[in-house]
Amino acid sequence: MEAGFRLHPGYLGLADQQALVDTVLTAALLAPFYRAMTPLGKPMSVEMTNFGAMGWFSDHAGYRYQRLHPGTGRPWPAIPPLLLELWRTLADRRADADCCLVNLYRDGARMGPHQDRDEADFSFPVLSVSLGDMAVFRIGGVSRKGPSRSVRLASGDICVLAGADRLAFHGVDRVLAGSSRLIPGGGRLNLTLRRAAPLTAGRDQGSIDSTGGRP
Repeated sequence: MEAGFRLHPGYLGLADQQALVDTVLTAALLAPFYRAMTPLGKPMSVEMTNFGAMGWFSDHAGYRYQRLHPGTGRPWPAIPPLLLELWRTLADRRADADCCLVNLYRDGARMGPHQDRDEADFSFPVLSVSLGDMAVFRIGGVSRKGPSRSVRLASGDICVLAGADRLAFHGVDRVLAGSSRLIPGGGRLNLTLRRAAPLTAGRDQGSIDSTGGRP
């Protein structure tokens, strides 16, 4: 697959967008949205849940992947087939994504600049699907203090961070409330597919712990 930051504007049509929203919100009934805490005890402004074998989580113990929902104690729901198809087509064919982090942005939610570095193997890209309200997405380089640029992500857009941009700092400056009617109650869903475990990981691996990353 091509390396770098890749944007696929309007990749998903309205029917696929609606189907994904319906699937995600139904699965979230089994794995409810929660508000994670940073290791310093600050609540994040986004609500989140996960699908797949592994789920991203954060609390006073640090940033990590784990197999069970922190509230229900149950395994995460399976990743929807359409998302796995997108991963195989646009991201990587060596192995399927094993985590889909679902971020729900309501009024005023944002995401500060961060790197996705809690995964075991950075050769696997990160694929992000935008649904609902438009986001002002910011992407820079591998240094927090380096130059950055903003990109507007509309519903149905897909972006991929791979190669030299796999560890690029990125975040969401703001969400343009009311720019879409796709999400019930308003807001934006961001579905981020990752490969958390190494290819050689056994089925009994518990979690992947790290202190270096953010969602």
